[in-house]
Amino acid sequence: MSVGLLALLDDVAALAKVAAASLDDVASQAMKASVKAAGAVIDDAAVTPSYVKGFEAKRELPIVGRIAWGSLKNKMLFLLPAALILSYFLPWMITPLLMIGGAYLCYEGAEKVFHMFAPHEAEKHEAAIEHTAVDPTSLEEQRVAGAIKTDFILSAEIMTIVLSAIDVDNFWYRAGILAIAGAGITVAIYGTVALIVKADDFGLFLSQKAKTHTGRAFGRGIVVAMPHFMHILSIVGTAAMTWVGGSIIVHGLAGFGVSGIEHMVKDAAAWGAALLPSIAGVASWFVTAFIDFFIGLAVGALMIPVVSYVISPALKAIKGLLPNRTKTA
Repeated sequence: MSVGLLALLDDVAALAKVAAASLDDVASQAMKASVKAAGAVIDDAAVTPSYVKGFEAKRELPIVGRIAWGSLKNKMLFLLPAALILSYFLPWMITPLLMIGGAYLCYEGAEKVFHMFAPHEAEKHEAAIEHTAVDPTSLEEQRVAGAIKTDFILSAEIMTIVLSAIDVDNFWYRAGILAIAGAGITVAIYGTVALIVKADDFGLFLSQKAKTHTGRAFGRGIVVAMPHFMHILSIVGTAAMTWVGGSIIVHGLAGFGVSGIEHMVKDAAAWGAALLPSIAGVASWFVTAFIDFFIGLAVGALMIPVVSYVISPALKAIKGLLPNRTKTA
């Protein structure tokens, strides 16, 4: 009996070691895969703070929390199972779906650029395609919904990059790695966003409560700098949406055999790296992002009339065919 019990305990211990090693391998793979998605993660973190701009300070963290929860649901409930199913059964569908998402990001970015240079015309376009919010509650609902929609596209890009970086064939391992990476990335993004949007409150606290002159001066510096920082971050977020969308379109076209644009981007990036060999990596990235941005801007500019005259009327027509719940209630 005692020998059998010891043997059983030894087997249990061996299984526990294997399980621990497996979990460690899953966590390690998740970390490596997440690093490869760093570019899209930074873009997501840059885009989100613009959605809380203009709200009272007490609403900032709740709004970030709602967007974060929506992002987590995007990844866990929709994108994770969709990525696994598509990669297993319909891998050819991933590229066209990503390109549709990329076109949406290009449209969002181009619309914001349009608003910068022609605000009245942009407002007419926005009013024509959606109801304009008039009270803070409906404005918050629109901002949160818009942020979650934009996050869905960026999260799809992140999850696809993570999936492509996973180096195991086991279905459940892949699912576990995707889940850990998706949850970890969400916490990292929206934790950073929360710190950014509350930095001015922290600066105000320091300027009033710090015990040293240096501390109070530092707090005042934060308060003065944050509006400028948020404005710059808003511009970076718009650029990020546009260049990520352009990049998705370029890679997608290459996947369908139209590889001339991608080769042109790579040649330009190589030229940038050769021109500034001391910072070759930075130069290559900058040239790539610069070209992807203008490609995305062009695609987005083409999408604006398509949305105005094709997509929006079609959606309104479909909505008109559906039963009106408010009337039947």
